[in-house]
Amino acid sequence: MELSVTQENLSKALSAVGRVASTKTQLPILGNILLRTDGNRLLIAATNLEIATTQYIGANIAKPGAITVPARLISEFVSSLPKGQIELKGVGDTIHITSGKYRSVINGVIADDFPELPVIEEDKSVSYAINAEEFKQAVAQTVITASSDATRPVLTGVYWHSHEGWIYLAATDGYRLSERRLVETKSEVAAIIPVQTLQEVLRTIPDSAETVDILFDESQVRFRIDEAEVISRLIDGNFPDYRQLIPANSDIVAVMNKAEFSRVTKVAGLFARESGGSVTVTVDSEAKNVSLHSIASEFGENTSELEAEVTGDGQITLNSRYLSEALNVVDATTISFNFSGKLSPCILKSTDENTNYYHVIMPLKS
Repeated sequence: MELSVTQENLSKALSAVGRVASTKTQLPILGNILLRTDGNRLLIAATNLEIATTQYIGANIAKPGAITVPARLISEFVSSLPKGQIELKGVGDTIHITSGKYRSVINGVIADDFPELPVIEEDKSVSYAINAEEFKQAVAQTVITASSDATRPVLTGVYWHSHEGWIYLAATDGYRLSERRLVETKSEVAAIIPVQTLQEVLRTIPDSAETVDILFDESQVRFRIDEAEVISRLIDGNFPDYRQLIPANSDIVAVMNKAEFSRVTKVAGLFARESGGSVTVTVDSEAKNVSLHSIASEFGENTSELEAEVTGDGQITLNSRYLSEALNVVDATTISFNFSGKLSPCILKSTDENTNYYHVIMPLKS
């Protein structure tokens, strides 16, 4: 293998795929990055056997070939080089790197030992092209409510599924739930994508990207963004019927400015650290306000109020962190805060009639 590439392109691609390379494994080769010529491009790839990520960059190729090299070493080395052309030359199981006055030899492993990169047959798959900004927002709104409990694997991902002509994303950890309507569809899909995969895709999307192309088969999903790809296994199992957890109607509704509610919640959270993060939210129709009360037994207590359009009266105790995180991802200037009593689920959503996002938080027993 013999070729030249620009330092900027190589460094960016190495840092992107290097995140997936794993040193915590019994297979040392998984800590390496694959470099392989492909026509007039260089393929840069890594896998941990659950996720595989690839990037293509333009290259002047004098001699085709392939090699794998330690991910961390080559990523950090190339990022330290000055901008300009880099010459790469494979000699046996080593790679010689030359850039200006810098010369180094890195010991690698022959590419034959690298696991085969997964492939999805496009003609047997369901595909979607989604606006990159919409994709980023939808994923950010749902990954926060996925579980980190490995004993219930189906809850550690985001459930992508078709329902009544739309694609929906949903995630729950048993304490909260989020649902986001994304795009119209005529295809049927039901797939649980690991959170780690979606977070990797978010990091892969450049600011210039316009579209994310998604392909599902029975056991894998592929995301393609320009010259980058992320392929991942899906989580086996059936996602719970979460829609029955979303109340159709609520007796108590408070409509208020989201920024004000976020500020009040943040302040209440400072005093809630000692009490497991619990804040008591009181909705008062006579005073036409919402108040948040929290107690820190050692330091004091706090009550903050904000004006709201209110229907009904009631009180509910919630985890302040869950409430703050929900407010951070609801895309609205004015939000609706709904519940029916102390033990009923609380729903946060935009006041827009065509809102595409619901966030449900289960109450704490006060």
